Amino acid sequence: MAIFSKLRRTGIVLAAGLGIGWAAMTAAQERQPIRLLVGFPPGGSTDTVARILADKLRIVLDQPVVVDNRPGAGGRLATGMLKNSTPDGSTYMVAPNATAIFPTLLYPPAALRYDLLTDLAPVAMVVSYPLALVVSTRVGVSNVNEYVAWVKAHPKEAVFGTAGLGGQTHFTGLQFGKAAGVALNVVPYKGNGPLTTDLLGGQLAAAVMTAGDILPHQRSGRVKVIGVFAAKRSPLMPEVPTVAEQGVKVDAAEAWAAVWAPARTPKAEIERMQAALGKVLAMPEVQHTLTQNATQHPDFRPAAELDRLQRSELAYWGPVIKASGFTPEQ
Repeated sequence: MAIFSKLRRTGIVLAAGLGIGWAAMTAAQERQPIRLLVGFPPGGSTDTVARILADKLRIVLDQPVVVDNRPGAGGRLATGMLKNSTPDGSTYMVAPNATAIFPTLLYPPAALRYDLLTDLAPVAMVVSYPLALVVSTRVGVSNVNEYVAWVKAHPKEAVFGTAGLGGQTHFTGLQFGKAAGVALNVVPYKGNGPLTTDLLGGQLAAAVMTAGDILPHQRSGRVKVIGVFAAKRSPLMPEVPTVAEQGVKVDAAEAWAAVWAPARTPKAEIERMQAALGKVLAMPEVQHTLTQNATQHPDFRPAAELDRLQRSELAYWGPVIKASGFTPEQ
């Protein structure tokens, strides 16, 4: 009888343990997946960062995380969807600062239909990456000062290409021309693909673009990156001096990407995601993948710092855009 009693007690304990384990597993399976909205098609730099993060967030959060691509209007479509999402911690957006900052300054509220500072809640900055001043090899220059002299000697080629109008590369190029004392005009392309093609073919003399998109061609010697727009040299290409180092004082910082939530998302949910992002970005394998495969510098900054950064960029770029006289097509 004692043996049967002991077996019975052991069975109860095992059953209880199995029940708890099954309940925990079922609860994990039933958790609502977290969506990471991305306002661009699959395969681009923002999408790549989002997928790297999602892969590890699933583990850290013990919850499904899916990337939801909603391309359109330079990321504004996804931003509008984020604003209208239920603020329960199940929906976030991964976006570059070009999507957050510049539409806010370029479009009236009625056209934009969301307000960066009141409709979105900052969660964390995740990566930064330099913008580069790139020249075709046919130009035959090796630094910023030589390029400025070349432009002055070839005024008909005083242009720079960008992946589109109204973004950071566009206005950084204008700021560079102003600081260098040359009147540069912008030539917009539909993305970095055709822009790179014309640079490689020599049809375009120079461009301002994200360094990661041109880095492979810089390494192969098919183009020349003569400077980066940043306060200090980028760890992604430390051999390239900043534009400011070369005597042209352009007050333009690196580009970056961050994560936002809908406004009124509970503080606990934002802090949970912020902490998870910090853990993911501290992983050596994530740092290696971002740096080597995505040419992005892991750069975690918490919500409060992200909020200060976006407000300072709004204050900086507002007068620059106004002085340029540029207005986007509605």
